[in-house]
Amino acid sequence: MRTRSTIGTAIAVVAALAASAGHAQQLRFGLAEDPDVLDPTLARTFVGRVVFAALCDKLFDIDEKLNIVPQLATGYEWSADRKALTIKLRKGVTFHDGEKLDAAAAKFNNIERHKTMAGSNRRGELAPVTTVDVVDESTVKLNLSAPFSPLLAALADRAGMMVSPKAAQAEGDKFGAKPVCSGPFRFVERVAQDRIVLERYPNYWNKGEIHLDKITYLPIVDSTVRLANLRSGQLDMIERMAASDIPSLKTDSRFKVAKITEIGYYGITINVGKSDLSQKNPLGKDPRVREAFELALDRDGIVQVAMDGEAAVGNQWVAPTNPYYARNIPIPKRDVARAKALLAEAGVPNPSFTLMTPTTSDAQKIAQVVQAMEKEAGFDVKIQSTEFATSLDMADKGQFDAYVLAWSGRADPDGNLYSFDFCKAPLDYAGYCKPEVDDLLNRSRSALDVAERKKLYEQIAAIVLKDRPIVYLFHRHWLWAHTAKLSGLRTIPDGLVRVQGLKLN
Repeated sequence: MRTRSTIGTAIAVVAALAASAGHAQQLRFGLAEDPDVLDPTLARTFVGRVVFAALCDKLFDIDEKLNIVPQLATGYEWSADRKALTIKLRKGVTFHDGEKLDAAAAKFNNIERHKTMAGSNRRGELAPVTTVDVVDESTVKLNLSAPFSPLLAALADRAGMMVSPKAAQAEGDKFGAKPVCSGPFRFVERVAQDRIVLERYPNYWNKGEIHLDKITYLPIVDSTVRLANLRSGQLDMIERMAASDIPSLKTDSRFKVAKITEIGYYGITINVGKSDLSQKNPLGKDPRVREAFELALDRDGIVQVAMDGEAAVGNQWVAPTNPYYARNIPIPKRDVARAKALLAEAGVPNPSFTLMTPTTSDAQKIAQVVQAMEKEAGFDVKIQSTEFATSLDMADKGQFDAYVLAWSGRADPDGNLYSFDFCKAPLDYAGYCKPEVDDLLNRSRSALDVAERKKLYEQIAAIVLKDRPIVYLFHRHWLWAHTAKLSGLRTIPDGLVRVQGLKLN
């Protein structure tokens, strides 16, 4: 993504958009990154999900307490053996091209596309779904190879997004350049690394909840520039504001700040088997070096310095307050002496590696703090700043040693774990592969009892947190700032902004 080099330039760009909006109820939304492809099947960025919240409705959604609630579906029923899920679809829903959402369209999305399309990042989320039956025009039945506890949560995210079969078949892998979904807003244009423009879809099934005419998303990496645009009136809302800016903004009656603890995490992914690079640096090839790396970290210090205290310290894929947190593996305390001893034992007292980081402000700060902490233990950490979408591509190809990466999280803990640690899963950037872990992950997906799932997660933690394909650091507070004229914002732990109910007064 192109970084706007000066505040003046950024304000001028956004002002031009504001002027063209006339008196339309336009929400100008500052994003911290530029999304990747706007195709629910292929997409993998958090900011893409922010845009999808306005563009593509899902079968289900989640509420403030992480309950699964209907969206394009009106209800569901599990079979007695939990190997089939019957879903009732909302009637009268159309895609942005006028095509009807019916059971055949739902089958196309969940099998013909999400499950089988080349490059799909949803196939792991829907792995147990074997077939989909069209029961009647508004009823589908998803047949499973085994009970699958996370299915509803998966269908409350991109795996549950419905795109127009007609448009998807016509455009193929180019669909993301002009997506056609069934959300409250339809796609107008995208200028790469500059803006994404959506306009209100007049035939939206829930149009009574939509009060905006247009949404323009502007990727602005620098949090200072994002805030400057908000203060000058050129933006109405920004996401992931810098924690250090909260005190001053709270004293300004023109703006409001909202926050909530995320269900995801910030961590450092280590290339342990994704490519040959994993064996060309001690961090990737020796678990003792990875243990030393973690012991040199002071998570509380990272949160205080890099996040101004606006995060909850953690060492797992879910926060310590989560009912599925594995308490058999608590947060380790910093121990520089032990870290040095491990490096000496491994025969690399001064290991060197490159830490790739996105160009976002938070990631940059984290990398710098980690670099300083690791130096005390003998590590030589070189920082490689990379545009976000490019960094994901490099991670996917294994072109990195270690990678500062945030995951926005899912309502079910499986969504924070399976795709990253299951052998060759779509988001297994670390290249981690262990049959014993794969077996436990599959069993955790089939388990229906909470206590049974928790025991399985404890077994997984005992292995994975020792192997350290990902060193988890903390769980962020989602921080939004917006004009006081904006009302109706709901703070939901997934960090996405639902546009239903939003008003500019």
